Amino acid sequence: MQAFTAARDEATPDELWLCEHPPVFTQGLAGKPEHLLRDIGIPVVKIDRGGQITYHGPGQLVAYLLLDLKLRGLTVKTLVHRMEQAVIDLLAGYGIAAERLAGAPGVYVGAAKIAALGLKVKRNCCYHGLALNVAMDLAPFAAINPCGYPGMAVTQLSAHVHHGPAANVENVGAKLAAQLQRAL
Repeated sequence: MQAFTAARDEATPDELWLCEHPPVFTQGLAGKPEHLLRDIGIPVVKIDRGGQITYHGPGQLVAYLLLDLKLRGLTVKTLVHRMEQAVIDLLAGYGIAAERLAGAPGVYVGAAKIAALGLKVKRNCCYHGLALNVAMDLAPFAAINPCGYPGMAVTQLSAHVHHGPAANVENVGAKLAAQLQRAL
């Protein structure tokens, strides 16, 4: 992402990368080490996005948005709002009522976080993105203060889908990509 963004020019098309990660905690630039509550054998990687510490692992959909904000006429605040709305709209398609919480970027089902956001902007271009919990082991979140919030509950899409085909990262990824394309 860093190399792609550094090499961009006005003619470089925006990209959306979808993936899953092996178990890893990532700590943003301003991340405080005390938000890692205990070592459970999962590596902590310091990265250049905003935000505190979060967990990534199998069963979680990570969407990296590599966008030229200036060419799209977007502010960071507008981009974050549209990313959150894309996730809210995606979840509504599964019959899940999701929302934003004031002062806490991301998407929530009740008081539980289902999607985390973290971005980096350089030269009017952003990278990093969002992580949506689809069908994963949520236990590692207990070893951190998710996104810097002590006691923050987390949830996942599979916990709220009670009919239809089981959600997996691949089919949710295709739907999220379509929602992000509409939103942006």
